[in-house]
Amino acid sequence: MRDTVTQADKLVLEGVTSGYGPIAIIRDLSLTIRKGEIFALMGKNGMGKTTLLKTILGLVAARSGDIRLDGASIVGMSPKSLVTAGVGYAPQEQPLFQDLSIRDNLRLAVQSDRDLDAALDKVFGHFPFLQGRLAQKAGTLSGGEQKMLIMARALMLGPDLLLIDEISEGLQPTVVARIAEALRAERAANGTTILLVEQNLNFALSVADRWAVLKLGEIDDSGTTQSDSRARVLEHLKI
Repeated sequence: MRDTVTQADKLVLEGVTSGYGPIAIIRDLSLTIRKGEIFALMGKNGMGKTTLLKTILGLVAARSGDIRLDGASIVGMSPKSLVTAGVGYAPQEQPLFQDLSIRDNLRLAVQSDRDLDAALDKVFGHFPFLQGRLAQKAGTLSGGEQKMLIMARALMLGPDLLLIDEISEGLQPTVVARIAEALRAERAANGTTILLVEQNLNFALSVADRWAVLKLGEIDDSGTTQSDSRARVLEHLKI
């Protein structure tokens, strides 16, 4: 971990420990993600990946260490305040309101109805199928369509930092490709920084600039997405 934060750093975690009750899940973890970077965080189930995202969001309290966004500490900030500060989140759990329409699910992501039409036009560019089905209840969508709706809702306000948790789980390759295309386009158009928690190795390495493997709450290995990355990550993911 570097001792100084540069203007190129979007998200910096320094010596972060967090967990549930007496159990520490994340242990003295340090990580730097640069502005406009897509960073893939991989690892087996139960290694602390989701807990790390929830710690960044303030859903799980950091017991020690610091988390800085654009150089300013965000430890203790509420999730609502972080969303206002430009942090988006696409969780692994299905966060949709199943009995509400697609439009109403997306509407919940904007702070004012004045922003709704422009935000809808933005996500229609990534997921065109939504445009003609706004009145349809979210619960009637297929699993892949619901995942795309989750991504669309996370992108509605054009976040500066987007946290994504296992979005490709259980999806067909065509849906994964659509989501990958949306992430690349969002980064290219808006300079969005993306922290992607993923187990789909092909997907993660196809979109990421850098990667790290989390093991028992600690960074076990990291690198850039070069030719040897797949073999290195696979070694860590072996059962």
